[in-house]
Amino acid sequence: MNILFVSDVYFPRINGVSTSIRTLRRELVKLGHQVHLIAPDYQMPSDEESWITRLPSRYLFLDPEDRMMKIRHARKKLESLRAGRFDLIHVHTPFVAHYFGKWLSKELDVPCIETYHTYFEGYLHYYVPFLPRWLSVPVVRRISRRQCHQVDGIVLPSQHILDILRQYGVQSPSAVIPTGIEPERFMAGDGLGFRARFGIPAQRSIMLYVGRVAHEKNIGFLLQMTAKVKREIPDVLLCIAGEGPALKHLRIESDRLGLSGNVQFVGYLDRVTELNDCYRAADVFVFASRTETQGLVLLEAMAQGTPVVSTAELGTKSVLENGIGAAVVREDVNAFSAKAIELLRNQTYRRDLGARGQHYAQQWSAESMAQRMLDFYQEIIVKKEQPFLQRCNQLA
Repeated sequence: MNILFVSDVYFPRINGVSTSIRTLRRELVKLGHQVHLIAPDYQMPSDEESWITRLPSRYLFLDPEDRMMKIRHARKKLESLRAGRFDLIHVHTPFVAHYFGKWLSKELDVPCIETYHTYFEGYLHYYVPFLPRWLSVPVVRRISRRQCHQVDGIVLPSQHILDILRQYGVQSPSAVIPTGIEPERFMAGDGLGFRARFGIPAQRSIMLYVGRVAHEKNIGFLLQMTAKVKREIPDVLLCIAGEGPALKHLRIESDRLGLSGNVQFVGYLDRVTELNDCYRAADVFVFASRTETQGLVLLEAMAQGTPVVSTAELGTKSVLENGIGAAVVREDVNAFSAKAIELLRNQTYRRDLGARGQHYAQQWSAESMAQRMLDFYQEIIVKKEQPFLQRCNQLA
């Protein structure tokens, strides 16, 4: 099969969508299929890109980390894309990529599906705070419903996100297919090596957050929780791995809470050479985002045998099973900190919970998810062909 991905984001822009695209593409290629990607040009060097068409783009005022592809340049690629003889278009983001993918689908006469990666109703007020919720929510729901009905099928990373779209009135053919865990995430990391590189004593208790450092990730709650844990475990360290627009605010908040010696921002970590070491170095992985459509980092932590303490909201409900690699708690500072303290103090409990999580994470392999995606591709292609075949039969 020859598949065309279209996305408003990809590496070197670091986020969950970029990771999802790279993981899926790699597994599809291993299974013998071809994948090409259209993505913005970030004017920065990146890895080998023979499979990527970069389009000129401009900065976004509301989110300078991202760029918006220039649609007039996108449409100039029609003839070269026609020569690609693609079987299906897979859109990964709802901005320029959605409308370009929809247009290409019509021009190339191939089906178009879209992955609904982001729960925009939960994100919008962080980036457009001047827009009242009573106005923004209906607009987001209307746009989501319209866009989902403009494609031939939609992919959801969790059942809970599909349930939300059904409440919006979306009736498009759909499949729940999470982002799979890359095989290398199961390779044992060097936790002691990570601690040594960042000057963290081998015996110091570490709670870890990995992900985009953004307001919607609710990292401020983790800081409040850490202040509570510090009362019982004075040298506890909250390690925050990632970058993003909330970094400055969180540094200020950390100092305000008296946590300057208990919080360490280690920045973005290379997924190949550093991330497993980071997961392995932690005693507990902590997470409290309210807007995740899946929460892949939870499974990555489990793959390294690191137990998770997390709330279960939206997509993380589909990932987390209390007692199977994770302790699921409500978003309450006292309850969350109590569970973290219990795990930090009880090595046997921590080890047993981590071992169960490591076994559980194996069910979410990238290869099995890629095969499920291929099955959905084939289902959509067949549905697209049925009206044509029916017309041929009628003419015959």
